[in-house]
Amino acid sequence: MKAMIIKSHGSSDVFESAELAKPEVKAGHVLVKVAATSVNTVDTMLRQMGPDLAPLTPPLPSVLGMDFAGTIEAVGESVTQFSIGDEVYGCAGGLADLQGALAEYMLADAKLVALKPKTISMREAAALPLVGITAYEGLVRAGVTQGQKVLVHGGSGGVGHVALQLAKAFGADVYSTGGGDTQLALIEKLGATPINYKTSTVQDYVQEHTSGQGFDVVFDSVGGPNIANSFEAAALNGQIAATVSMVEMDLTVAHFKGLSLHVVFMLIPMLHNHKREEHAEILTKIAEIVDAGNLTPVVDEHEFALEEVGKAHDLLSSGKALGKVVVTI
Repeated sequence: MKAMIIKSHGSSDVFESAELAKPEVKAGHVLVKVAATSVNTVDTMLRQMGPDLAPLTPPLPSVLGMDFAGTIEAVGESVTQFSIGDEVYGCAGGLADLQGALAEYMLADAKLVALKPKTISMREAAALPLVGITAYEGLVRAGVTQGQKVLVHGGSGGVGHVALQLAKAFGADVYSTGGGDTQLALIEKLGATPINYKTSTVQDYVQEHTSGQGFDVVFDSVGGPNIANSFEAAALNGQIAATVSMVEMDLTVAHFKGLSLHVVFMLIPMLHNHKREEHAEILTKIAEIVDAGNLTPVVDEHEFALEEVGKAHDLLSSGKALGKVVVTI
């Protein structure tokens, strides 16, 4: 089968075309003919940093790519929920010892796979798994309920634009930060009240939208130092879900406001073979939300073939993509 591999770590030109043996299906797994895969920030980090991200880094030569959408070609022993010909999607490889999706075929643990939403294309479906699972897990752990005021930091980004729509589907009153006209327009189009973080301070928008009381839930897809802004924006006893929490900071504000911080690291099931079936369950629920018309993945207009994955990585890293960057296999 055709695949794009890396034999070293570094810039996007490390990708090269290769012919690899087609994987053989095994118990508990499905063999998927890959139609599309999307590029996530973690993919670019693994390509660039390699050993610095151990134990996430696949051994060289490696096939990267975590997200996929495609068609099942073979079903392994003990797998009863899928049949040959089913259209599926998931996040099931591209790290540690799991082959990624930058290939014509991918062997995937059936616990990490679900039937794709019926109402969207393969390209759109491939954009959803990693960001969808991350957003869903964070909101559920934060206990989002109908009528709450929810703030999403980075609502035009990969995770943020899904979190925004899921929070709205859960019945919340959703607000979201963005830093430019294009971002703010997308946030509004997706159903949230846009907040320009460049022209409005946290104190300003907390006063304007919550009468100074703060947001019940803050979903922070920006993370890092921005978590301080999430603490400031949260209501007393508020809930915060963060996707990037590798930061040293003073927790005094969180202490005196009685805040709860939920750190979301959705790679744990893949990395440690821990409760993998929960990913399939979440993806099934996300598919239902999509097919009900309450979630639409935003896919960048630029199209890339398998051999152009380096260009796809460059676009994502440039910060100029609008929505998820997708590679068609």
